[in-house]
Order: sequence, then C-alpha cells, then structure tokens
Amino acid sequence: MTEEPADTENQPPGRRSFLGLVTTAGVATGAAACAIPFVESLQPPDSMAAHLPVDVDISHLAPGQQMTAAWQGKPVFIIHRTPEDLSRLQDAALIALLRDPESEAHQQPDYTRNWHRSLVPEYGVYVGICTHLGCVPTYVKESTSGPAEGLYGCPCHGSRFDLAGRVFKGVPAPYNLPVPPYVISGASTIRLGENPAGKTFDFGSIVQI
Repeated sequence: MTEEPADTENQPPGRRSFLGLVTTAGVATGAAACAIPFVESLQPPDSMAAHLPVDVDISHLAPGQQMTAAWQGKPVFIIHRTPEDLSRLQDAALIALLRDPESEAHQQPDYTRNWHRSLVPEYGVYVGICTHLGCVPTYVKESTSGPAEGLYGCPCHGSRFDLAGRVFKGVPAPYNLPVPPYVISGASTIRLGENPAGKTFDFGSIVQI
C-alpha cells in the first residue's frame, strides 16, 4: 500500500499552525546559514590596522635590484636604481617615448613630482598596479639595448613603464604608476603610508589606480 500524503488543508487549526511554524523556521534557518558568509564578506577589514604605516627594510636592496612590499593590500615596488638607470631616465630619447614624462597627471604627491618621481633619485617607490586594468607589471632589468633598457612590463595587455613608473606611449595604460605617500626614515627604512614632515598627500586623490 502507498501512504497517502498528509492533507494539511484538513488538519485541525492547531496542527496546521504548528506545521507552518516548523516550515517557516526551517526556511529562515537555512537562509540565515547561507547569509552568514555573505554578510561576513561585506565586513570591512580593521580600518585602523589597514591604514597604519608600514616600515620596509631596504638595507639588503643592492643597486639594480627591486623588492615588493605590501601596503593597504597593494603591491608596492621599491627599486634601487643604478647610476646608469638614473642617466637613462633623463635621456631625451627615452623621454620622447613617454606619454606623461613630466608627471602632469595627479598620480603622485607633489614632493615626488620630478624627473625620478621619488624622494631621492636612487630609490623609486611605486604602487605596482597597471593603470589599464589592474594587472601587476613585471620588472625587466635588461629589456633592450636602447633608451628603454630596464622597465616594467604588464603581462596582461603589454603596457610598459620606465623605471620611474612613467607610462610609454602607444600602450593601453593611460597613466603613470601611482606613487604612495612615504618617507625615508633612517638610512635603511622606507615607511609607506606616511608623508614627510610638513607635507600632505591623500592617496585617494590620485587620478587612477
């Protein structure tokens, strides 16, 4: 014999109410269980911790080498440029290949708006996110034998930046790599997220990242 399904329409009012409560509670519990991970994913990280300055030890960064640090969840390139690198950054042949060689777009603090886009010529500090679609460029030390020798190349769509983070003409990226607020504290430490004394810069004010 097959068992007839329960006819809730013909159940006494009290039983119908109880079954309704059980069903509603089950649905609500399931929805809540599904919602918990989603709600948690919307919770912002500890904003205080996320905006604290980050100290980076550069004592072992030899000339010609680059390292990557993390600041506010972003990769930050720190490069120790050689005298040859610095000479090329001022080469008229390279400058002619760049879209914004004078850093006119607001992609850096005023205190790094210079030919090397940094506090001191030897060390470049740039947020390593391509200004096209957000890929992370790759440091290529020996790229050519011409004025563009040594650069950052985006593996996604071919955008290129020189060792001052300046974008080349004819590539998808429209802007130079951003420069974060930073200060050189001591002989071997770069502090990301802090401006030099007497200087102000809000990273959120840049044109594009």
